[in-house]
Amino acid sequence: MSGIVIVGGGLAGLFCALELAPHPVTVLAAAPIGEGASSAWAQGGIAAAISEGDSAELHTRDTIIAGSGLVDETVTLGMAQEAGERVRDLLRYGVPFDRDLEGRLVQSREAAHSARRIVRVAGDRAGRAIMDALIAKVHETPSITLHEGFVAEDLILRDGRIAGVVARGERGLADIAHFFRASDVVLATGGLGALYAVTTNPTESRGIGLALAARAGAIIADPEFVQFHPTAIAIGRDPAPLATEALRGEGATLIDANGARFMLPLHPDAELAPRDIVARGVFAQWQAGKGAFLDCRAAIGAEFDAKFPTVARICREAGIDPVQAPIPVMPAEHYHMGGVKTDAQGQTSLPGLWAAGEVASTGVHGANRLASNSLLEAVVFASRIAQALKSQSADAIAPEKLSPDQRNDPPPALIHALRQTMSEHVGVIRDGAGLQQAIKNFAAYRRETDDPAVHAMLDSALLVTSAAFNRRESRGGHWRADYPEASTAFAHRTFITLDQAKAVAQEILA
Repeated sequence: MSGIVIVGGGLAGLFCALELAPHPVTVLAAAPIGEGASSAWAQGGIAAAISEGDSAELHTRDTIIAGSGLVDETVTLGMAQEAGERVRDLLRYGVPFDRDLEGRLVQSREAAHSARRIVRVAGDRAGRAIMDALIAKVHETPSITLHEGFVAEDLILRDGRIAGVVARGERGLADIAHFFRASDVVLATGGLGALYAVTTNPTESRGIGLALAARAGAIIADPEFVQFHPTAIAIGRDPAPLATEALRGEGATLIDANGARFMLPLHPDAELAPRDIVARGVFAQWQAGKGAFLDCRAAIGAEFDAKFPTVARICREAGIDPVQAPIPVMPAEHYHMGGVKTDAQGQTSLPGLWAAGEVASTGVHGANRLASNSLLEAVVFASRIAQALKSQSADAIAPEKLSPDQRNDPPPALIHALRQTMSEHVGVIRDGAGLQQAIKNFAAYRRETDDPAVHAMLDSALLVTSAAFNRRESRGGHWRADYPEASTAFAHRTFITLDQAKAVAQEILA
């Protein structure tokens, strides 16, 4: 038997599975669905140009501006035009989007949007509410077979086409891998935030899906473009909790320890400038020892707890009263604009392999993702993949057990060192010497372990770093201190394979 396997239990994976119904589909999730997925942590909401005076064309224009010249306009316009329909799908699945007294969807504004077009839930609970609704529907849908606690380790190809997935359950000395035979595999594994020492993403976001596709020979697009959220709450937690951008949309300001607003001289839009600019502004404050704080007292004040309950709870747990005091913030890895290259239907360069959500690179984010476009992209492309796969015959899949082999947990010290290297050398601000040092560190880490999970993390890290080394300019989420200007010579997307990334490393290591 063969069928469809979706790897990942976040928004893209679950939405695709639901849209495939009643087509049989198997979902492999590394953690119980609802846990380990960055979708559930999204605070802002879904960007959708559905209000009077707004349009898909305006949404596309804002996306193109934020993407610093690398956005695919055709694909982006198509996504923006589908936004209303996908929001209606989510409403049908039971997502309780905020409404006003007349029953209309309430929309907020976020940075670099020219209109209020963010559909939210209870202010800052969109991700959690969306996931809760989809999880309930998944459990009610008999065509979906769910395998939780399975980590994909390998994609199997036969005659150049996907033939299945090898996945492993909980680690142990007598761990047994399982082969899930499949005619088509949908990667919905999320991003790579946990490759960085400071991230807003769950520990499961280690770039595994990116590595799986790259090892199988898939083309990877734009891996150097990593977005750092400027306002992670700096309270020493890992992952770092997020102070949603909607706070700045409501008028919160960024100040230093002396109360001075430091974004005013850096960009005409100040706190509502594109995320890469704000992140560098906050990063510079920390480098200068001045600190950075999000001041919500005047703009939101006593309404904070009611409007932003998640952020309020996090602050109060850390002993901070956001009504009375500014919130300490710092940049944290938040989103990977790059990923497995797909076409407009979500198909990768490998026959039978599809990708949706953060693991994919569709061309809509360019060099810098526009706020709240990620959830929209996830549902739009998950839906397109489902529609394409519905035309194919599929069966329910019974996994085949493979021979057991001995596995130990990945060495925590090595993973810590990798995350520190990525933050120090491949972070908010980069330079050639630091990127070369990172690649040298990766080679040393690889020699220290044969753990497949660590090697997958190193492959993803190498793809990001090699592409960043090759892009000798600054653009969007990729900032080179040694090449601080954008260059027309690099006004194009990056397309790279793992073999090409390894060739870059070999030249550096020679």
